[in-house]
Amino acid sequence: MSDKVYTDYFYNSEDFDKNHGMGYQDLHMPEGVEAQPLIVPPVLEPDKQEGNDVWFTIESQEGEFQFLPGKKTHTWGYNFPVLGKTMVLKTGQHVHVTLKNSLPELTTYHWHGMEVPGPGADGACHSPVYPGEEKHIDFTVDQPAALTWLHAHPCPSTAEHVWMGLAMGVVITDDNEAKLPIPKTYGKDEFPIILQDRIFHEDNQFNYKADYNPMGIFGEVPVINAVVKPYVDVTTQKVRLLFLGGSNRREWRLHFTDDLVMTQIAGDDSFLEHPVKATKLLIAPGERQQVVVDFGNYQEGDVVNLYTDDFKLVEFRIHKYEKDDSVIPDTLFTPHDPEVNPEAEVRKVTMDNHNMINNRLFAMDRIDMKQTLMSTEYWDVTNTNDKANGMLHPFHIHGAHFLVVSRDGKEPYPNERNVYKDTVDVAPQETVRLKVYFQNAGIFMYHCHIIEHEDAGMMAQIQIVDPKEPDKKYDLMDMETLTKAFAEERGIPMDEVWCPGMDTEGMETKGVDHTMDSLSGASHH
Repeated sequence: MSDKVYTDYFYNSEDFDKNHGMGYQDLHMPEGVEAQPLIVPPVLEPDKQEGNDVWFTIESQEGEFQFLPGKKTHTWGYNFPVLGKTMVLKTGQHVHVTLKNSLPELTTYHWHGMEVPGPGADGACHSPVYPGEEKHIDFTVDQPAALTWLHAHPCPSTAEHVWMGLAMGVVITDDNEAKLPIPKTYGKDEFPIILQDRIFHEDNQFNYKADYNPMGIFGEVPVINAVVKPYVDVTTQKVRLLFLGGSNRREWRLHFTDDLVMTQIAGDDSFLEHPVKATKLLIAPGERQQVVVDFGNYQEGDVVNLYTDDFKLVEFRIHKYEKDDSVIPDTLFTPHDPEVNPEAEVRKVTMDNHNMINNRLFAMDRIDMKQTLMSTEYWDVTNTNDKANGMLHPFHIHGAHFLVVSRDGKEPYPNERNVYKDTVDVAPQETVRLKVYFQNAGIFMYHCHIIEHEDAGMMAQIQIVDPKEPDKKYDLMDMETLTKAFAEERGIPMDEVWCPGMDTEGMETKGVDHTMDSLSGASHH
């Protein structure tokens, strides 16, 4: 492994969210909060397992949770009051899932980072599960070891549902990971770190409508694995941290006391080909990055802190540990790097303002692009925000992983080379070239993962066409049907339904011409 240590965030600091107005909030620690152990979400036990088949039930449910002193906060979660239990899957397994909605309104179950068929299994807005209903999906895990995640995705209320707590880790393991000499004992030397922030109102309650900002909501209080002031008891020399950017808007700029080196070993959807050593790490909404931290230079009783900027997020309290001389291999994973289809034009995707893709607002029943199943193509993704007022936009594709080819024609950042990604930060006036292919047919979304931005319309849809079924049709949700459902569930007239982003898309899906000059073309305008 190279001895080179990178000491910056790679991104230009003038593009960081804190340098623009747009409602930025510094984090603060409320009075009276005592340090508590980091919650390690328990592993979700399967309902049953037979050979290579495994069955789970995931229930969206209401709950209460003690974030702050005083009254508990009303929350939503998966099989848990808030967030959820960690689902562990293995490459090659055939997974059967019962999706059970015990919430008072419809929701969906989106497998962020999982390569599953769409729109049904993918679980975006076309796959609602109504209150009191159960829905059954199944898929085969056909991807390498990674931290993926499950979160609600009912456009245009995705941000509100995630804000209420609907997010959980989905860990994929494989034979390659099992052989690597890295920490992998969950809850002892391997910890998920779900990075979120929240605003607490009277009696410690959430009030998403009061806080809504179409530019994205910054919470004022850090909430890490649902703990406001967490600490980790370190009992091994080396610790593996699985970071998940679970906030609606905030990007996390992480570093340790003494600029302790982090060895990054994985990105969104795979291990890195080669580990990268760094003292700083930027994690955008939707991104996952895994690091190994060696506390070998610290003694029993020492405390090492994890910060974002200059704000302390997590204390690592060092206890007695055994010496660990294990060495992370130079090569962790070899990605499949397919040849690009020479007949395919480069697709042009622009993220415009805070609410459009290719200068169009999202419409649920419009297909914006088509691509052939297993055809590898270049996507040039451009952030058209101006440098003075723009922001980093994390670009996410459902149902596929991609390789980052270049940034403005130059090499990608060291920690995004030869690693499968599904979310990538794009700076104002920057173009990032991706190599994209889909191994499942269906309809999938691509969007900014600042969740208020996707709700406001910075989202589009691609149909992946299987040549064996070129004319296959899909049932798509539309805004009118969704609004009617929310109205019935809330017992109010349709014109009184408030959904974040609806003021932008409105009901304009009715009567809009959804045809395009060339759906299969490389771009649209």
